[in-house]
Formats: sequence, structure tokens, C-alpha cells
Amino acid sequence: MGECGSQQYDKISEEEESSTSKNVNKVSIVPLIFLIFYEVSGGPFGIEDSVQAAGPLLSIIGFLFFPVIWSIPEALITAELGTMFPENGGYVVWVSSALGPFWGFQQGWMKWLSGVIDNALYPVLFLDYLKSGIPVLGGGLTRTAAVLILTVGLTYMNYRGLTIVGWVAVFLGIFSILPFVVMGFVAIPRLNVSRWLMVDLSNVDWNLYLNTLFWNLNYWDSISTLAGEVHNPKKTLPKALLYALILVVLGYLYPLLTGTGAIPVDRELWVDGYFSDIAKILGGVWLSWWLQGASALSNMGMFVAEMSSDSYQLLGMAERGMLPEFFGRRSRYGTPVIGILFSASGVLLLSWLSFQEIVAAENFLYCFGMILEFVAFVRLRMKRPEAPRPYRIPLGTVGCILMLIPPTILIIVVLAFASFKVMVVSLFAMMVGFILQPFLNYVGRNGWLRFSLSSDLPDVEEAENEDGASLIS
Repeated sequence: MGECGSQQYDKISEEEESSTSKNVNKVSIVPLIFLIFYEVSGGPFGIEDSVQAAGPLLSIIGFLFFPVIWSIPEALITAELGTMFPENGGYVVWVSSALGPFWGFQQGWMKWLSGVIDNALYPVLFLDYLKSGIPVLGGGLTRTAAVLILTVGLTYMNYRGLTIVGWVAVFLGIFSILPFVVMGFVAIPRLNVSRWLMVDLSNVDWNLYLNTLFWNLNYWDSISTLAGEVHNPKKTLPKALLYALILVVLGYLYPLLTGTGAIPVDRELWVDGYFSDIAKILGGVWLSWWLQGASALSNMGMFVAEMSSDSYQLLGMAERGMLPEFFGRRSRYGTPVIGILFSASGVLLLSWLSFQEIVAAENFLYCFGMILEFVAFVRLRMKRPEAPRPYRIPLGTVGCILMLIPPTILIIVVLAFASFKVMVVSLFAMMVGFILQPFLNYVGRNGWLRFSLSSDLPDVEEAENEDGASLIS
């Protein structure tokens, strides 16, 4: 980047920080940690399928080593690029800057659709944990009505403001973690380490195993789509990602070690909601009900965190002129009301799918989005090495490429294990994005809808100055 472009970018960054300091509604580090926690995890609810698929040993190994090859690289990229572009839109802006607006739009489309599919899981998990105590929620009209009421109520919470969502996430996170802490202490006299070593490589459902690990340990980049709402994101975001990473890994391993070590393992019983049965065996009905309540609240936390990310992504795309201007409208609470409504509608349309179908489809789309993200990261390192990076991964470009080889291989494996049905549906969804972007360009050129670039954002398009230097201007 030329000196002129660097100075201009620094000026914009200083103005952004000044604006941030004046806005008392920006999200601080503690709520941000729990927003990331809920974007990625929300607790161990949903990891039971890993034990069913592969047994205790492979499950423990997976949740111990998977973060090293996937979660840490994704969090590091989010920290570097999120501080380089501290604005709403996140990974959409990264890809647009590196590869152009067409691929930036495709990134936004795939990641938004993946996020909405992911959010459709949480009403399903919520009701799965409650149906053992309230059987009527297991299906039929009552279940459908419960999904609708839950979606509307949590959508309204998003409408009321991100700071409210952040502090609610803190409360829900603490409440959701506590019963597992108690369950761990109760289980100590019954722990049998030999149960952790159980493995049968001839009877492993690798598709379910990998999808469960992948779903439970990805989405670190989602927080980037609301970086413009964070107080001093250049310092706060990297710290919050580090603390959230520690919280997520411990939040998975501790209950997994407790559940598989304290009672004999019958893999067929390890399905969604089985932790509440374990709690009942170890501590009695009171602990089981507490854990079911924690699960319900945890799924509420994941829902509102994911919807925040999805809706602010649409707002950021509108501010970048990728979507019609009305997507950038905010409510009197400062929230992206149109983005929230679109995201909620998608959740309702997809909530009829099964848990496994949702996870597989979401992972497939997410993988393609991550490939674009990796390419954009490396290209920005090569194309704009001197651009301001308040946080920089302590590796050179070659080191970063080597760091990305294991997660890229993992992406290929996850894609290869996808069923034909999931592959066809996901590829069709991607084709919609290829048609939608030029169609929106055509609509904008003909003045049917208004598109505009927000005046206080740096342009991520490449331009050439008089010396031929690349600028962010």
C-alpha cells in the first residue's frame, strides 16, 4: 500500500475509534467474550452425538485436538482481519477487499445462509432437552407452536439492542455452565478412567463424528460481522477471542470427561439431551431439571448471538452497497431491523429439518465460505503487507499458509463426507448467490432500488493512485 493510502486508512481508523469512544452503547469485553462463546458453543449441549458416533476416546481426542487444527487458526484470522477492518460486515469486507465485490457477495450469501441454517438448530435442541420432562413438545402442533413463540420472543430481544443481548449472554452463560460444574464434583467418587479409553475403530460413524466436531468448534469469525458495535475493537476483539477459546474448550472437555467416566458408556444412549439423563443418575431429579433449564437458556443464548451476527452482517453489506439501502436501516434501539426480520424468517422456514440434516447442510455451506476466507487472508497478506494491522498473527506469509494446510484438509474431508442430498441442496443454494449478485447490480443500475456506500467507511475496492500504488480509499 502506498504512503497516501496508509495515511488515509489511519485517519479513518482514528475517526472510527473516536466515534466508538463516544458511543456508550458499544459492547465491552465481558459481553463480547460470551457473545463469542454463544456464537461458537453455548456449552456442551449437542456434543453427545460424538460419543454415539465414535465412542469416548475419539470424542475426547477430537475436542482436545480439533481446536488446535481448526479453532485456533480461525480465531487468529478473525483477530487479524477483524482489527484490520473493524466494522460491521466482517468477513464480507475481507473477501471483497481481497477478491472483489462479486466474491464478497458470495461470501456474505453463503455465510448468512449457513448462519440462518445454524440458528434453526436451537429451537430443535431447546425442545429436545425439554421433551423428556414435557412429552407433548416431542412433535405435532404443540411443537410447531413452541418453535414459533420461541423464535418471535428471541427475535424481539435482538430488536431491543446488542448491549442487552451481550449482558443476557453473560447471565445465560454462567447459568448454563454451573450445573456441569456441580455434576463434575458429584461424579468424582464414581469416575473410572478406563471408560475414557474405550474405542472401536471398526464401528465409527465418521460422517456424524466429523460434522459434530466441526459444528461445535467453528463460527469464530461470526463475531467479526458486528465489530463496528464493539468498544475499541482493535484491542478488545483479540483478547475476547483468546478468553472465549479457553472457555469453549474447557466447556466441552469437562462435561465429556464427567459423563463418559462416571457411568458405563452405552453409545446408543448418547443422543441429543442425554446429559440431562446423566445428571439424573449422578445427582437426582433436581440436577436433571437444572441441566434441562440450563440447556433451554443456552439455546436461547446461541439463538440471539447468531441472529445478531447474521443481521449485522446484512447491515454491513448494505453499508457497503452490496444490498439495498433499506437493509441498513436501524431501529430506535440501533439494531438492524430488516436484517433481524429476514434472519428470523429463514429460521422459521428451516426449523422443520432434523438435527443431523441441519448440521450437515450448514457445515457444507460454511466450508465453502471458509475457503474464500482463507484465500482472502493470504491474498491480503501478499497484496497489502503494509496495511495497518493492530493485531498481527506472529507468522510470516509462508508460516500462515502452512498454518492453513490442516484446516483446509479438514474442509475437504467434511465436504467429501456430505450426503448426496445435502450436496445437491447446498450447491443449489450457492448457485442462487451467483445469480442474485448480478441481478441486484442490474436492479441498482436501473434505479429500481437504492444502493449506497456509507460515507464513513473506507472503500475496499482497489484503486490506483498516480504512482500505481494500491489504496484503500
